[in-house]
Amino acid sequence: MSHVIDRRLNGKNKSTVNRQRFLRRYKTHIKKAVEEAVGRRSITDIAGGEQISIPGRDIDEPIFHHGQGGRKTGVHPGNREFSTGDRIPRPDGGGGGQGGSQAGDSGEGMDEFVFQITQDEFLDFMFEDLALPNLVKRHLTGTDTFKPVRAGISQQGNPSRINIVRSMRASHARRIALSGSSRRRLREATQELELLRQQQPDNLTDQKALQEEIEALQQRIDRIPFLDTFDLRYNLITKQPNPSSKAVMFCLMDVSGSMTQATKDLAKRFYILLYLFLRRNYERIEVVFIRHHTSAKEVDEEEFFYSRETGGTIVSSALRLMQQIVDERYAPGEWNIYCAQASDGDNWNDDSPICRELLLKQIMPAMQYYCYVEITPREHQALWYEYQQVAESFSDSFAQQQIVGAGDIYPVFRKLFQKRMVT
Repeated sequence: MSHVIDRRLNGKNKSTVNRQRFLRRYKTHIKKAVEEAVGRRSITDIAGGEQISIPGRDIDEPIFHHGQGGRKTGVHPGNREFSTGDRIPRPDGGGGGQGGSQAGDSGEGMDEFVFQITQDEFLDFMFEDLALPNLVKRHLTGTDTFKPVRAGISQQGNPSRINIVRSMRASHARRIALSGSSRRRLREATQELELLRQQQPDNLTDQKALQEEIEALQQRIDRIPFLDTFDLRYNLITKQPNPSSKAVMFCLMDVSGSMTQATKDLAKRFYILLYLFLRRNYERIEVVFIRHHTSAKEVDEEEFFYSRETGGTIVSSALRLMQQIVDERYAPGEWNIYCAQASDGDNWNDDSPICRELLLKQIMPAMQYYCYVEITPREHQALWYEYQQVAESFSDSFAQQQIVGAGDIYPVFRKLFQKRMVT
């Protein structure tokens, strides 16, 4: 019996397979640690690895052991201190490794088990079970990729794609068709010879003639080849256009004067998470950054995250600019269009109804998904309630959430982009 031993090495000379098994086993602890790490990290260090600690009691594994065996009779006397259903109090003093306020002279325990996960493993756990909602694969003119698909059976093809079962079936059918009459006559001649030998054992002349006929028929059957080139069948492979999941994500961030530096940092954390998620999980995706205060402007990544420009607040300027960019560059029939908007909810009062009308009549019909994140500890303002009306009309493609502190960013992000069941 052969045994295959996987000795591929990972970091710190650890077996790759064993490490993957370990990560699966303690997946719950790791995911919890990842969620906590996202909330406390800085913007620049949000995608690094993480040091994970697991309590010693949780790494114990069940084992099989032999009992004492045999039949035993035991007598268990009662006591005056405890009765059925009583809870036994925890003993005083501390146990090694388990913590405690008092020292003890007995007890055993284990310290927490600490290990390091890599950046890729950290991101895998961070973005697990997340996906862009309502993503549709579309045929893109001039950019279609092709995938090989089975298209039946052919009599010509590559030897590597030969279909053995079909070839043997064709060979068998051919041999039956070519030798059917000969085999039938062979069976008849064999029966006649046996009958002749029983009834007329002295008639050697007819017996010899039948014997010669049987030999001729057998030779004729044997000359038919077992397998001929005519019998060969091949799996036919054709190229089928593979539609692409091409998408664009619009990032709209409010940089008005009401957005404090702390609020902007929270918004940047959210967009960095979004940016990492898109770049890691999708190949064909474009990200368009739009900053807005009184007016909106399309910017690059550097300016989006680090520019200090500020001003008043007119949210509709960003929506109009986004609609203009969609009309010029991203046809809804070819692109999956998404938008993520972050704001503190502060807006010019007369502008909030305009935002609602723009979304209802122009933007949302072409959107796959629109998410609005309001970063504020205060009560919601007019913009939030106007967006609620949009959510009622587009319940499947519009979502809004509130972020108060850094600890809310990752849970909100998972709610907005949680993978949905396909119905």
